[in-house]
Amino acid sequence: MTVIVGLVHRKRVHLAGDSAGSDDYRLTICRDPKVFTNGPYVLGYTTSFRMGQLLHYALEAPHPEGALYRFMATTFVNAVRACLKDGGWARKESEQERAGSFLVGIHGRLFAIHGDYQVSESADGYAAVGCGDEYALGALHATAGLGLKPRERLTAALRAADHHSGAVAAPYTYARTAD
Repeated sequence: MTVIVGLVHRKRVHLAGDSAGSDDYRLTICRDPKVFTNGPYVLGYTTSFRMGQLLHYALEAPHPEGALYRFMATTFVNAVRACLKDGGWARKESEQERAGSFLVGIHGRLFAIHGDYQVSESADGYAAVGCGDEYALGALHATAGLGLKPRERLTAALRAADHHSGAVAAPYTYARTAD
């Protein structure tokens, strides 16, 4: 359905996403932004526009406290779980809660939240989720030492995914953390 890319640059997290909504052989260019800010966070989602709407408009994102990774893996994820459940989007498979995938940036750190609510943080300082993620990750790796601005690197990653994946399409949207 999409690709969301993110990177950390000078203690800010920058995200970008495409505008494709796809299902099998159908592609729709959507106006709904897949990357946005919510309080001090920047988020970018894949999987479901409904999930993204809940993360954007219904999630009361808690302010980080204490050790950030621990906070993200517990307090933040629990707020997301409650939001998705209250919004009627949470689902269970084999008695395990499942969600979609999205990126979250806060305090100069970039986290990926996966379908089983696992939280990961890449040591590379960049990440991607969605069906075009492998193409985007290759472009982010290839541009790492070229001195490009964050938006240029993100655009290169989106264009690579757009070129190689039938479920990724322009226009692209961008967002970043304020800190």
